[in-house]
Amino acid sequence: MSTALRLRCQTKGGLKSLEGLMPSSTIADLLLVISKATAIPAGRLKVKVGFPPKAIDTSDISRTMSDLQLRSGDKITVDEDMASGEGNPGATAPQGGQGRVDTDRLLQQQLASGAKGILQRKVVPADNSCLFTSINAVMTDGSVNPDSAEELRQVIAGVVSSDPETYSEGFLGRPNPDYVRWILNKDSWGGGIELAILANYFETEIAVVDSQSARIDRFGEDRSFSHRVFLLYDGVHYDPLVMEAADSTGSIVELRFSSSDDGTMLQAMDIAREAQSSGQFTNMEQFSLRCLVCRVPLKGQKEAQQHALSTGHQNYGEYRP
Repeated sequence: MSTALRLRCQTKGGLKSLEGLMPSSTIADLLLVISKATAIPAGRLKVKVGFPPKAIDTSDISRTMSDLQLRSGDKITVDEDMASGEGNPGATAPQGGQGRVDTDRLLQQQLASGAKGILQRKVVPADNSCLFTSINAVMTDGSVNPDSAEELRQVIAGVVSSDPETYSEGFLGRPNPDYVRWILNKDSWGGGIELAILANYFETEIAVVDSQSARIDRFGEDRSFSHRVFLLYDGVHYDPLVMEAADSTGSIVELRFSSSDDGTMLQAMDIAREAQSSGQFTNMEQFSLRCLVCRVPLKGQKEAQQHALSTGHQNYGEYRP
């Protein structure tokens, strides 16, 4: 049985631990883990190992940690390469300070080697239940059904109420019964707690592509589920990511992917970086909210926090003035 590697990553921001890598993990896995730990886009990573540090060739993303002769205790040195790298998968070419992610070559290689299609965003309503609608879409047939949100809220309420020891006030940020009532409210937003519960419920890893930070957060990653689904998150709103046919039909060919599918993960990373570089995320300081207790309109996260402190109100929803 393989043992997880204990690797350290030295960056300009300090020393970080790299979790979840095995001797059989690929360079693609390594780049994903480093990118998550450092917030540096995978396409801009310059990875070195040893002393004096020697650059690792990351052009063949299918090579494994064993191929690289990486062992527990090794320290990896990471820098951010702002230049356009020909041989660097996912490298970004700067254009006036903002570059478009150049992963077309990789995507074309994937399609030519038998990949089924290209990962695309499928829009769901911005009705405060977008997380649940999106998860229902990727867990079923890809259809957008806002009515499904109530059922998933009930699932979460049932899990939380049945295990008050795990889902304590300290964990939930409010008493267990209060949380249950809150999550059943159709205006309450879902987030990390709900994603973790639903990943376990469906026994499927949920990979959230964050367009604001250009990173991917994986819920259920530690459970070794055999399948993975993708959501796109812009700081406020969730949409499902589905695999559409590469032809002109636009038909959905896949919703759930093997958890070892590195090609689709690369496409998801490309979407995150492209969305970030083109500003496709919500500025939380300018976003309009409404207190769902007293109906007062608010502007941005700072006003919401001040309102919460002065009134004790904690329930907010999207608001379009």
